[in-house]
Amino acid sequence: MDIASLIGILGAIGMIMWAMLSGGGLGTFIDTPSVLIVFGGTFFAVMYTTPLATFLGSFGVMGKAFLPPIKKQEDLIERMVELAGIARKDGMMALEGQEVPDKFFSKGMQMLVDGADETKLTAQLNQEIKAMKMRHESNQNVVKAWIDIAPAMGMIGTLVGLVLMLGNMADPKAIGPAMAVALLTTLYGAFIANVLFAPMLTKLEGYTTYEVTYREMVVAGLRNIARGESPRNIQDQLVSNLPPKIQQKLEEAV
Repeated sequence: MDIASLIGILGAIGMIMWAMLSGGGLGTFIDTPSVLIVFGGTFFAVMYTTPLATFLGSFGVMGKAFLPPIKKQEDLIERMVELAGIARKDGMMALEGQEVPDKFFSKGMQMLVDGADETKLTAQLNQEIKAMKMRHESNQNVVKAWIDIAPAMGMIGTLVGLVLMLGNMADPKAIGPAMAVALLTTLYGAFIANVLFAPMLTKLEGYTTYEVTYREMVVAGLRNIARGESPRNIQDQLVSNLPPKIQQKLEEAV
């Protein structure tokens, strides 16, 4: 669980709700036509921007903003150094069946065991990294669509409300509901874009960057094992991706 994501979204929503309650209660800010225009309209408009499978799959991806599958880079380096020592001492075949932190690492190591050379190994794994980035980008584009379309739907709702209000100026009872649509749709659109989805997109993009770095470290480590580099040299190359404090911790452990 990403505590920052959970506290952040609950805190932001809590502050807004506190302000609403202070101003007369949540009921004042709930309007069914406004909900239908912004939440319903945005939902279907976002669906329109992407294939259905991608749209439905994006909801699971959004959950990763709160439950990210983060892999520790320092654990990767420690295991890579151990495997480099095994390969240097007993040969590549000794890597068969060795435990590794994730499937990407396992696939690369199996390629070494099967006799893949450095060029083939690097090309295959880099292609997988590229494919992963494309998948992430596709899902993140759905989140971007929520950010872009929700305020636009809010503006459409505002125009609808103004038209209704101006068309019923002779009926004072109709002006209030029309004005509510005009104002609340803008509020809902801004809420969806700036409280729910913009921070989520930033978090997901950060996780993609982290995952790419992690996988590039796997490729670099396995490539060096294929070259027969010493475990110490491999560690020195990989720790450059870590913060200084963790670098120092790993170096002291050697």
